[in-house]
Amino acid sequence: MSFAKRDYLLEREREVQDMWDREAIFQMDSPKEEEKDDYFSHKNKYFVTFPYPYMNGRLHLGHTYSITKAEFAVGYQRLKGKRCLFPFAFHCTGMPIKACADKLKREMEEFGFPPQLPLTSAQLSEEEEGHQGTFQWPIMRSLGISDEEIKKFAEPLHWLEYFPPLAKQDLKRLGLKVDWRRSFITTNTNPYYDSFVRWQFLTLKDRGKIMFGKRYTIFSPRDNQPSMDHDRASGEGVGPQEYTLIKMKALEPFPEKLRPLSGRPVYLVAATLRPETMYGQTNCWVRPDMKYVAFPTAKGEVFLCSKRAARNMAFQGFTQEFGKFQVLLSLVGQDIMGLGLHAPLTSYDVIYTLPMLTIKDDKGTGVVTSVPSDAPDDYAALRDIQRKKNMREKYGVKDEMVLPFQPIPIIEIPGSELGTLSAVKACEMMKVTSQNDKDKLEKAKELTYQKGFYEGVFIVGEHKGARVQDAKKKVQQLMVNNGEAVLYQEPEKTVISRSGDQCVVALCDQWYLDYGNEEWKKQTFQVLEGLRTYSEEVRHNFIGTLDWLHEHACSRSYGLGTLIPWDPQYVIESLSDSTIYMAYYTVSFLLQGSVDGSVPGPLGIRPEQLSTPVWDYIFYGSHLPETDIPTEALKQLRREFSYWYPVDLRPSGKDLIQNHLTYFLYNHVAIWPQQRGEEACDVCRWPVAVRANGHILLNSEKMSKSTGNFLTLSEAVERFSADGTRLALALAGDTLEDANFVYEMTDAGLLRLYSQLDWVKEVAAGRGKMRDSSSYTYYDRVFESEINQAVLLTDSNYEEMLYKEAMRTGFYDLQAARDKYRDMTAVGEGMNWHLVQWFVEVQALLLCPICPHVCEQLWSILGKEGSIMRAAWPTAGVVDKLLLSEMQYFVEASHDFRVRIKKMVEMRGKRCDGFARPQFGVIYVATEYPKWQQSVLLKLRELYNEEECCLPPNKALLEALRGMEDLKPVFKRVMPFVQYVKEGLSSKGPAAMDLVLSFDEKAVLEQSINYLVKSLELREVWVEHVTSSTEGKIRDDCVPGKPISVFSNKPHKPLVSVSMVNPQKCVPFFSFSMPVYEGDGLHSLTNRIRRVCDMSGAPELAVLCHKGDERSIPSSAEANHACVLPSTASFSVAEDELYLVDGADKHLLRPHLLYKLVQ
Repeated sequence: MSFAKRDYLLEREREVQDMWDREAIFQMDSPKEEEKDDYFSHKNKYFVTFPYPYMNGRLHLGHTYSITKAEFAVGYQRLKGKRCLFPFAFHCTGMPIKACADKLKREMEEFGFPPQLPLTSAQLSEEEEGHQGTFQWPIMRSLGISDEEIKKFAEPLHWLEYFPPLAKQDLKRLGLKVDWRRSFITTNTNPYYDSFVRWQFLTLKDRGKIMFGKRYTIFSPRDNQPSMDHDRASGEGVGPQEYTLIKMKALEPFPEKLRPLSGRPVYLVAATLRPETMYGQTNCWVRPDMKYVAFPTAKGEVFLCSKRAARNMAFQGFTQEFGKFQVLLSLVGQDIMGLGLHAPLTSYDVIYTLPMLTIKDDKGTGVVTSVPSDAPDDYAALRDIQRKKNMREKYGVKDEMVLPFQPIPIIEIPGSELGTLSAVKACEMMKVTSQNDKDKLEKAKELTYQKGFYEGVFIVGEHKGARVQDAKKKVQQLMVNNGEAVLYQEPEKTVISRSGDQCVVALCDQWYLDYGNEEWKKQTFQVLEGLRTYSEEVRHNFIGTLDWLHEHACSRSYGLGTLIPWDPQYVIESLSDSTIYMAYYTVSFLLQGSVDGSVPGPLGIRPEQLSTPVWDYIFYGSHLPETDIPTEALKQLRREFSYWYPVDLRPSGKDLIQNHLTYFLYNHVAIWPQQRGEEACDVCRWPVAVRANGHILLNSEKMSKSTGNFLTLSEAVERFSADGTRLALALAGDTLEDANFVYEMTDAGLLRLYSQLDWVKEVAAGRGKMRDSSSYTYYDRVFESEINQAVLLTDSNYEEMLYKEAMRTGFYDLQAARDKYRDMTAVGEGMNWHLVQWFVEVQALLLCPICPHVCEQLWSILGKEGSIMRAAWPTAGVVDKLLLSEMQYFVEASHDFRVRIKKMVEMRGKRCDGFARPQFGVIYVATEYPKWQQSVLLKLRELYNEEECCLPPNKALLEALRGMEDLKPVFKRVMPFVQYVKEGLSSKGPAAMDLVLSFDEKAVLEQSINYLVKSLELREVWVEHVTSSTEGKIRDDCVPGKPISVFSNKPHKPLVSVSMVNPQKCVPFFSFSMPVYEGDGLHSLTNRIRRVCDMSGAPELAVLCHKGDERSIPSSAEANHACVLPSTASFSVAEDELYLVDGADKHLLRPHLLYKLVQ
C-alpha cells in the first residue's frame, strides 16, 4: 500500500490531537451550582472505566481491542448529548513487577553486566536449569531498551516511572477520549491511592467481608514456607490448580502385590479437570512401568497414586501429620493391571485398569480415569487395546475386561456434528488412527473440550438437560458430598524453589474475602439482575461464576501494593485492590497533582489528612468529619463522586468475568449496600453495565512474542495510522468469540478512509457542476431514505455496542448507497449537492466514534465550525420503506442480469463459434403468481410461526401440502418453490409470502432503463409483461419479484433508423442516427437521445417534426416552423416506415426528427 497515504493520515491525526489537547475537549468536571439544566443533570452523565492495564511492558493489540470497546462507547454517547467521563490509570500492584526486577538483579549477580547468559542447558547448573529460556534480560531487550537502561529495572520503582508515560503516549496517539488529569499509578508508592485502598479494606473488614484462615498456596517443603515468585528458580507466576480426585474403589480379590492390603478400603485416585464427565467412565488407565505408592489417609482409607502426588496430598490435610505420608506398599502399574474397580456415576458396575503408555509422572496422580465418549485420548487408547490382541496378552489383560466396554453418550452438543459422542466423531474427523497421533489428537481435544464445555448439554444423570458449564460444579459437589471424590490441588506447572526443591501446594493461613457468604452472594445476584450485559452468554457466565465462587485470598507476603492495615506483614493482592478504584477516579485529580501522587492536587490536601471519616464523607455523604480540610474542599470532593457515580459501563475481556468483573460486583454491593430503588438512597451506586469481549487473533493466529506474531499499540498506529487501527479493531468482532485483526483488511480500511477524504475534497471543489436544487428526483429520494435508514440502524448498533455492525450500516452500506446513487444519476440528472452535503455530514457523524481524526477533517471540509467532538448525532428523517424495497429489488435484479450476460458470454465464447456479445435485452415481469403457487403461499402463511419467525420443517410442510387437490398435477414443482420462498424469508421476512409485490415492478425497471442499458452494455432494453412471451418456460418461471431476462443480438421490436438533428446554435449536440422502435413513447425517445449524446444533468428535451422534402435534412429556419410532438405521442413501425400515433390519429413521419434543449 502507499505509505504516502498513511503518512498523510498520521500527520493529520497529530494535528487533530494537538487541537483536542489545546481545547481540553475530554476534560469533564461535575457541574457547578449554577449549572442546573438537563444537560448537566446526573441522568445525562456517562462514566466509563476500563480495567487498568499492568505496567510491566508496552500496551499491545490485545489491550487495545478491549480498550476500544470503552472508547467507541464514549464517542457515541458524546454525540447523543451525554457528558462523558473516561479516566485511565496504570496498575502496578502485585508480584510480576517485583519478580521481574528481582530476576534482573539475580541475572546481573550470576552472569555479570550486561549478563552473559548461557545458551544451552549444559552451561546451567542443576539449580539454574529450571529457568532456562525465561531470562528477563532478553525480554527487556526485545522492548528496544538498552542494557544501561535495563540495569535500572532491577529496582521495582523504575518500572512505575518508565512504562506508565509510554502507555499514556501510545493511547493518546490512538486518539483516546480520556481525561488524563485523573490518571494515577497504584501501590503504596502513591500515598493518595494507598489511603483509598486502606479505607476500602478497613470498611470490608468492619462489615465482616474479610476472614482469616487456611488457603492453598505454592509451598516449599525444604524451606518449610510458602514459595512466592521471588523465592523460585523457575515457575514464576505459577499458582495452584484445582483438580477433582476421583476415588475408584479396588475390588477384591486383589492381585498378589496388593494382597497385603486386603480387607482395607483401597482407592485408586485419579485427578481430573472434568468431573462432569464421570458418567462416561469405561476403564482406568495406569502406566505399566510407572512407580506407585499406597498410603493411609487421615480418614482410614488407603490411596494409591504416584509418590509425587502423595507428597502433595500430605500438605493438604489428607494425612495424619502435615507434610508426611506413610508408604504401605510400593509397586508399578503392571502389578495392578486388570484390577477391578467401582467408579462413581458410571453405568458400568465394574471397570478395569488398563495400560496407557503416555501417562506422565509430573502432573496429576499417575492414575487416569477414562471417558472415551468425550476424551479423544481415551477413545484412541481404548480402541487400540480393543483391536490389538497381542497388546492385551502382553499386559495380561483379559478380553472381558476390554471388549464389552463401549463409549457411553453423556453430553450432547446441539447443532454440532459432534453429536452425543464428541470424541468419537472428532477422531473420525481428524482421521486419528492410534493413540500415537499426538498432533491430530491435540486438535480433536481442542475441538471437543471447548464445544463440550461451552455448548454441551447433559443427557444423563440428575442434571439432565442442564448446560455443562452450569452443572460442572454441581456434579463435582455431588461426588464430594457422597464421599466419591475429594478436592485436590497441585502447581499448574513445575515450580522449583531457590533451594532446588520441587514445590507443592499446601494449605496455609491467609486473609481472604468471603465470597462464599450466602447473604453477600445473594446481594451480588441482585446487582446482576439489574446489570446490562449486552449478551445472555455473559450473564450466564456471571451466574456460573457466582454459583461456584467461594473464598478468595487477598493477602500476599511478597510484591508491590498496599499493606493490610491491621496486619502489615501482608500485601493486598492485585485482584483485591482493583475492585472499586473507579470511585477514586472521581476525586483523584483534586487530590493528587501528579500520576504518582508525589505532588498534592489543586485542593492542597495531604495524604495523611485522608482519614476514614473523610473517605466516609466523600463516598457516603455522612456528617462532615472533624478535619482541618476546608469544608468547601470536602463538598467539592463529595460533589464529584455524587455526580459521576455509578459506573455506567465497564468493558473487559471475557476471561475477567470469572475473577475481576465478579469481584467488582461483590465489592460494590459490600461498600455501597443500598439496593436499586431504595428510598434511603437517592442514587444507587451499583454498576450499570458490563461489556465482555473475546480475545483477538493476529492474522488468524494467536498473538505470541515467541513466534513473532505480535503487535504493540505503538507499532499498530505507526503502521496503519490511528484511525486505520481503530477501524480494523471495530471490524474485528463484537462477540465473545475470538476476533481477528488482519493486516490485509486493515490496509484496505486505511485506503478506504483516505479515499473518502479524497472524494469529499473532490465533490466540495466540484460543487458547481452538481444540481443545486431542493426539488428531489426519484434517485434523490431513494438515497435520502437510505441515509435516514443508516442513521437509525447505526444508532441501534452503537447502542448495543455492536461496532462491526455499526460500521456495516454506518460506513460500508452507506458508502455503497452513495456509489449506487452516483452511478445511477451519472446517466441522467447527476447528483444533488444538497443531498451530497447531507450525506457527508451524516457519514462523518456516524463514523466519528470509530475514526474521529478523519471525521474532524470531513467536518472541516464541510466548513463546520468547531470540533466534531462537540457535534450532535444526526436526526433521521422519514424512511420510505416502499422506495427502499423498489431499489433493493432493482439492485438484485440488475445484478442477476449482469451475471446472466457474463455467463452467456463465457459459455458461448468457449465454443469459439464466432459468438458476439448480445446487444439487446428483454426483461419479463409478472404481476401475479400462477394459481398453484398462490395456493402454496396461502398455506405457508397459515403455517408460519410468527413468534419464532420461521416455517415448520420441510417434512411437516410436505405433509401439509400433499393433501391439497389443486397441487397434485404439479406436485414435483411444489417443494422447490417452497425452498425458494424459504430463502426469501431470510432477507424479506413474511413479505416473501405475499401474493403480490408492494410496488409496480415494470415501472421500477423502466424508471432506470438508461442505467440498465449502460451498465449491461446493451443498445436497448425492453420491459414486458410475461403474458406477452410465447415461451412456456418463461411464463412458468417468471413470478413477482423474480424477473426473467433474455439477451440476444436481434432487437425485440421492429425499428426504423432516424436522423436526429439539433438545429440550435452554440450547443454541444449535433446530428446523429438513432433507432426508433415499435411502441416507443416520447419518454423512451428522449431517454435514448440523452443516452446517445451522453448528456449529464437530465436536461429537458423537446422533439419536433416538420414538413418538407423527406430526403432533405431540416435547416435551422425550418425548425422555427416545426411542430413539437405531444407527450402522449408514440411511434409505430410498419414496412420500414415510421408513424406518429396520437390517440386515433396516425401520421407518416419523414426519417428526420428535430430535438432541442428546452432553455
